Amino acid sequence: MPRAFAVGKLPLDVLQRALARVPIEDERVRIGPRIGEDAAAIAFDHMYLIAKTDPITFAAERIGWYAVHINANDVAVMGARPRWFLAALLLPEGKTDAALVDRIFQDIVSACQELGITLCGGHTEITYGLDRPVIVGHMLGEVPRERLIEKRMEPGDHILLTKGIAIEGTAILAREKAAELISGGDAALVERAARFLFDPGLSVVREALRAAEVARVHAMHDPTEGGLVAGLWELAIAGDVGMHIWRERIRIWPETEVLCRRFGLDPLRLIASGALLIVAPPPECAKIIKALREEQIDVAQIGEVREKAYGLKLEVAGELIELTPPDRDEIARVFEASESSRSGERFGSP
Repeated sequence: MPRAFAVGKLPLDVLQRALARVPIEDERVRIGPRIGEDAAAIAFDHMYLIAKTDPITFAAERIGWYAVHINANDVAVMGARPRWFLAALLLPEGKTDAALVDRIFQDIVSACQELGITLCGGHTEITYGLDRPVIVGHMLGEVPRERLIEKRMEPGDHILLTKGIAIEGTAILAREKAAELISGGDAALVERAARFLFDPGLSVVREALRAAEVARVHAMHDPTEGGLVAGLWELAIAGDVGMHIWRERIRIWPETEVLCRRFGLDPLRLIASGALLIVAPPPECAKIIKALREEQIDVAQIGEVREKAYGLKLEVAGELIELTPPDRDEIARVFEASESSRSGERFGSP
């Protein structure tokens, strides 16, 4: 019997095989479905329409907020300004009331207003078999043709990282596991980490658009599920390049380190929305660093682009480690452990 896949992204080889079968017959599709690309780019007159879809499945609290920002990020990393949002809202049977619906819609609307986005459509239903709300978001944006950012990197390019890693993972753990953490005496930590949703925040729209404004950017990517390691892998595959990364230059928040130790997680492989990877030639990176720091956005060079044959390597205290793509996001282990515990209680396991 074939082995079933674990919770999380499809294995890279399976996804590559599936995407290889997808024909792109419309010549107006500049960027179609392929690993490492955040959204599609479709030509309209002097503009590209940027189209993105992404679900929110791990988080339950502030799910509407997540849905807008996560989808907006993937439009902005292509140099486009997010403009229009649609949401398919699937709600759990037996757990949905007017208060839940109002709360989710308020989150969606407030997040859209913050980014200047119009909520222009979608779908709602109460769905059999769900234990929590799920939102599938659809974001559209636009960018002048000459300003579209494609992942065309060159050996010698620098790799920048903004704000630090696992911001989203930190916020999810604090919000979804608050009772467990507070009972262990971590109330102050939980309060700080839960605020990561807003500060430093999940959005990378401001820094992505600012970087594209001040410099010639070769690529941008926001690491999400699978964390920084998955983001680097996706970026390398899309650009057909290798990378050298310095571990000591990667910013990890103290709250993130504490929570990762608490749950036995690798912060480099923990869901990481809120960070932005920017790849550009060294002189252009200097412009980006200056501009972002003027905006009080933390940014640092964490690596360099190498030839494809180099692979993806992490330097730790002078030692090179070959990075492999994550089988799943670290946070899936936490939720799977919780589900196993609940199943054991349900069926009377000791």
